[in-house]
Amino acid sequence: MTKGALALLIHGGTDNWSPQRWKARFDDVCADRPVVLLPDAGLDPASVHYAAVWKPVPGELAGFPNLRVIFNLGAGVDALMADKTLPSVPLVRVAVDDLTQRMTEWVVLHVLMHHRQELYLRESQRVKRWAPKYQWPAAAINVGILGLGTLGIDAAEVLKRIGFQVAGWSRSNKQVQGNEKRIETYHGAAQLDAFLARTDILVSLLPLTPDTRGLLDRKMFTGLRRSSPLGAPIMINAGRGGLQNEADILACLDDGTLGAVSLDVFGQEPLPADSPFWTHPKVVLTPHNAADTDADAISRYVAEQIVTFEAGGALRNTVDRVRGY
Repeated sequence: MTKGALALLIHGGTDNWSPQRWKARFDDVCADRPVVLLPDAGLDPASVHYAAVWKPVPGELAGFPNLRVIFNLGAGVDALMADKTLPSVPLVRVAVDDLTQRMTEWVVLHVLMHHRQELYLRESQRVKRWAPKYQWPAAAINVGILGLGTLGIDAAEVLKRIGFQVAGWSRSNKQVQGNEKRIETYHGAAQLDAFLARTDILVSLLPLTPDTRGLLDRKMFTGLRRSSPLGAPIMINAGRGGLQNEADILACLDDGTLGAVSLDVFGQEPLPADSPFWTHPKVVLTPHNAADTDADAISRYVAEQIVTFEAGGALRNTVDRVRGY
């Protein structure tokens, strides 16, 4: 198999994710092949065998007749899947240990934040009120994780070790081994209501697909457990912004259906300055950085996959285009 060029299509991101930084990384780890930062007027499209992309414009990948693999530099592939011109080649998503660990850190941080009444305590500090409430044990709180992929399983196992009652829901049946005993699992539409009914803190790590778009809505929030020490259920979303019905979230916070939320993703990003999420007292938000993965680790991951592929090995973490993840 003749080595071909790696084309980089990078749009947006922080300084660490700038096109120039990616070019320097891939020049280092793919020193034995051409690495081309697009647009490049002198590039022969036929020479491109691989593409590493971040938020490419629809149609940008259609012009490479010998493209063999597309590597998405972020975890979510919903934007790519929406491109009707996307070449019919393997699409590989990022699944590096660094990303998993960082996502678990964020999930555990926010579960603990709500469990340990941080919103109340910080508000008490602002008004100089010394009035601690009873703190229930972690074992009294049921955490439910929507999505038992690599990220969901790791977060579930860590939360289980801390002492929470953890369950997970996935589209298909999965068994997850916890620290001491098996984490309870639910699957499919038929078991979703039972999963919600036992959940005090709902954590969403689902991919965005036609089936999951808008899934986090009033109907789902109403199905959460109403009798926990928290008083009202908590929702945490670090999956994709398109999963959530943002009008329903705000309305459910205002009428008590939800007690609080932590959100890392939104339907429009950056979040507009006039969004009520910025100032709502029951909202904790972060700027889509729950798992701001080590870009150096990602570049090495892509380079290793290319070497394996050219040696006749199988690609890892390829997207099922029917399922959308």
